[in-house]
Amino acid sequence: MSVREDKVVRASGAEGIYGVVDKPDCAAILAIENGMIHLVQQYRYTVQQRCWEIPQGAWESNPDADHLELAKGELREETGMQAESMTYLGAQFVAYGFLNQTCHVYLATGLTDVGKQLDTEEEDLISAAFPISEFEQMIIGGKLKDTVTIAAYGLLKLKQLI
Repeated sequence: MSVREDKVVRASGAEGIYGVVDKPDCAAILAIENGMIHLVQQYRYTVQQRCWEIPQGAWESNPDADHLELAKGELREETGMQAESMTYLGAQFVAYGFLNQTCHVYLATGLTDVGKQLDTEEEDLISAAFPISEFEQMIIGGKLKDTVTIAAYGLLKLKQLI
């Protein structure tokens, strides 16, 4: 990841500075089986709290990784699951007001537990499966606030895959 400030000229001709965070693409995985969705929870330093979200991440050490392989890897690392089927739902910008990262969203089905492989930064990560109805209530009630999770789930519902 890198942070930079670019000198820009606005449409009005006024000069300014625009802050940009450069980060490799990531994958977000909706792992759903038998009416249950698999979520992960970890401490998020920026908001100083533990948060529930779908498995997601980027490989900073391999920024050009194929996003399907990235999705499979993140699912395995964080939940210990392997999917029989990975359906690509599309690409979304995470926070394009300051971040150039694209998030590739997948639906993972046909899940088998093969064991977690957590990264060092994820040592406090836990995973659990929730009924879809409870997951939706977590979003509605503000218990789950991760925009990547909410946007990915919205995409899944709009595509009528759930």
